[in-house]
Amino acid sequence: MVQRAGSRPVPLVPVRDSSFRAAVVGCPISHSRSPGLHLAAYEFLGVTGEYAAVDVQPQDLERFLGTFRQDPAWRGLSVTMPHKRAVLEFVDETHGHAAILGAVNTVLAVRTPEQPVKLLGYNTDVQGIISAMQSAGYGGSGHAAVLGGGGTAAAAVAALAALEVNEVTTVVRNPDKAASLANVAESLKVGLSVKTFEGILGTIGTSTAVISALPPHVADTTAQQLQESGQSLSGKILLDVAYDPWPSALAATWESLGGLAVSGLDMLIFQAAEQVLLFTGSSRSQLPGVINAMYGAAGLPQR
Repeated sequence: MVQRAGSRPVPLVPVRDSSFRAAVVGCPISHSRSPGLHLAAYEFLGVTGEYAAVDVQPQDLERFLGTFRQDPAWRGLSVTMPHKRAVLEFVDETHGHAAILGAVNTVLAVRTPEQPVKLLGYNTDVQGIISAMQSAGYGGSGHAAVLGGGGTAAAAVAALAALEVNEVTTVVRNPDKAASLANVAESLKVGLSVKTFEGILGTIGTSTAVISALPPHVADTTAQQLQESGQSLSGKILLDVAYDPWPSALAATWESLGGLAVSGLDMLIFQAAEQVLLFTGSSRSQLPGVINAMYGAAGLPQR
């Protein structure tokens, strides 16, 4: 049975020999940029960490995690779709937002001579969104909107709650799909209203920030509607988690109408940096250097 550890401080456990094995697991996974980001961070920190992309089919997840648990070389896993919810069943403890969201994107194996291996589950997507928004100057004031109703949208609601946004509107095609977001909002005491895409322009008009948690190109129709409306987006921030290709049609339109668009690649880097601290046991004082190493690996200007 999974034990929820709540929001107590992350148990950073230093890597004893500065050498470990980690990976990102998902299906499909060949497109992942995580290996390049993590390896650049490990080089900056001076640790010898192996990090690869491993394609794990849903039916093979339990077997893979059994191997992960038993092999002392394994230190951590970055977990992406479609495994974020399924992996919750196989960890021993959850920390931070993982239990509230019902999704884990990070697994840390804690191994000590005094106790059997313990698998800890985290969700660093929330901090990734918070940091990406804050880096763009967002202070959490006003009303915010989230496009989509999946796991990343739930993380976006949690991030906005942490940024002290009191009212969030989620925009979904099928309102029945927003039940999990409503549960997250209730747990974090943030007001949530649900609307469909028919009223998207009005929702954007009343929002100071919009987080699109939609897959690539799904928001293209919304981008076209915005362009045709010609409404000013000055002072409004968009975080579009779909960063490939970039700019997305929504991001390009947003900036053409005077708004500020933030790439989901920023979110990816910030959440990956949190994983690096967990996997290596590094202190938070190393975080700026880790982030800059990752930005360099992504071919972006350092912070």
